[in-house]
Amino acid sequence: MDNAAPDDRLTPTETDSETVAGPGDERRAPRYTLLIRAAKLVTSHGEFVGVIRDVSETGLSLRLFHKVPQGDPIELHMPGGTVYELSNVWTRGMEAGFEFARSIDVAKIINEVAEFPKRGLRLGLVFPIRVRTLTGTYEGVVENLSQQGARFECDGLFAIDQTLHIEPLVSGAILQDVRAKVRWRRDKGYGVVFDDTLTLGDFAQLAARLQDPRLLAE
Repeated sequence: MDNAAPDDRLTPTETDSETVAGPGDERRAPRYTLLIRAAKLVTSHGEFVGVIRDVSETGLSLRLFHKVPQGDPIELHMPGGTVYELSNVWTRGMEAGFEFARSIDVAKIINEVAEFPKRGLRLGLVFPIRVRTLTGTYEGVVENLSQQGARFECDGLFAIDQTLHIEPLVSGAILQDVRAKVRWRRDKGYGVVFDDTLTLGDFAQLAARLQDPRLLAE
């Protein structure tokens, strides 16, 4: 269920330099296209997934998988850990243009993309789940989520490499019955890896549904 144009399974790092001016912006500056690079947009309403389309020293455009979230302050969190403060300049459907709070080093973003080409995003999403095994059913709470796996707390006792069936207890959740394997445990906390990686679109829309369902409204 992926309604964004880019193929979200690709992670190219090529860049193209061009000169453009955003809507309402008469200034012209070198702009570098970053093809299909996922990043986390953080607002006062939560953490959301987007794809950087192009970036310059003064701003960038972002493609999301739902309406553009509002609420200041706005930050862009790169997979490598760098955080940039933003302000919204324009919005057009599921795309938006943002201005950096201060000029940035474009080369740093490009280098970070090259250095961490496959590092995924992790969101601090918290929601209840049901965990099923061959011997029982347990209630738990997810504490964070990525496309590849999750961390959750549960009273059940599971073994390393044990297969679990995880069902989000969220109305209208995209995920229904997720197979996952236990990779680590610590007291009541567990880390699991999904058998099937979530598409970026499903991951993004689940985040929106859990934090601000209005973003998915037609």
